[in-house]
Amino acid sequence: MGGTTEASALAAALAERGARAVLSYAGRTERPRAQPVPVRVGGFGGIAGLVRYLREEGVTHLVDATHPFAATMSSHAAAAAREVGVQHIMLTRPPWIAVEGDRWTHVPDIAGAVAALDGHGRNVMLALGRMHVDAFAAQPQHHYLLRFVDRPDVAPGLPRHALVIDRGPFTVEGDIRLMRDHGIDCVVSKNAGGSGAEAKIVAARTLGLPVLMIDRPPAPATQVKHDVAGVLQWLGHAERGV
Repeated sequence: MGGTTEASALAAALAERGARAVLSYAGRTERPRAQPVPVRVGGFGGIAGLVRYLREEGVTHLVDATHPFAATMSSHAAAAAREVGVQHIMLTRPPWIAVEGDRWTHVPDIAGAVAALDGHGRNVMLALGRMHVDAFAAQPQHHYLLRFVDRPDVAPGLPRHALVIDRGPFTVEGDIRLMRDHGIDCVVSKNAGGSGAEAKIVAARTLGLPVLMIDRPPAPATQVKHDVAGVLQWLGHAERGV
C-alpha cells in the first residue's frame, strides 16, 4: 500500500529481487510515477473489501507504506491483516524534530491549524496538498499559496490564493525563492517527515518564518520500520507474495 517515496523504493527493491508484489495506490494523484511491479489504483471498500482482496489474491505479507497522515487506511490495513492472519508492517519515515532556529507551533489536526490562523491577514503557504485546503476558507482574511501535483478540476474554495503546479522533490533554494516571491509570512505543514518534503521546513527555518506544524495522528499498534532495508529484513526470503 503506497503513494510515498518509500513505497516506490520498496517496490524497486522487490522487483530487483524478483519478489511477487503489487503496489496499491489510493488514486488521488492523476499521473503516478511508473513502477517496476504491477499496480492497482483505488480504494478497497473499507476493512471488509481489503479482507476480501487479501484472501482472493493470496497475500501473505502486507506492507503499509502510505502517507503518515493516512490514518484511516492504516487502521483498516492493521484490522484486515489481523482478520486474515496476514503478516503486517508499516514503512514510514520518521517525523521531523524541531532544531535550533525552527519556530514551530504544534497543532493536533487541520481544525487546529485553521483555528490558529485567526487574526490579521497574512500570506500563508499551505504545504498540505489539496485534500484539506477548502477548510481554510474559514479564515478568508489570508492570501494562501498552494502547491499541487496536479491541476484540480475545480478551483480551490479560497477567496484569495495563488496556485503552483509542481512535483517534488523540491530544493531548499527553490522553496526559499518561492516563499520570497510570494512574501510568505507563515507556513502550514503536516509533520510528514523524510527528506523529500523537508525543503520547505529548512526554507522556513532559513527565512525565520513561523510554521504551524500539524502533528501526526496515532498509528495502529504494529511493527514499524523507517527504511526499506528494515522491511526487506522483515520479509526475509519469503517470496509467496507481498
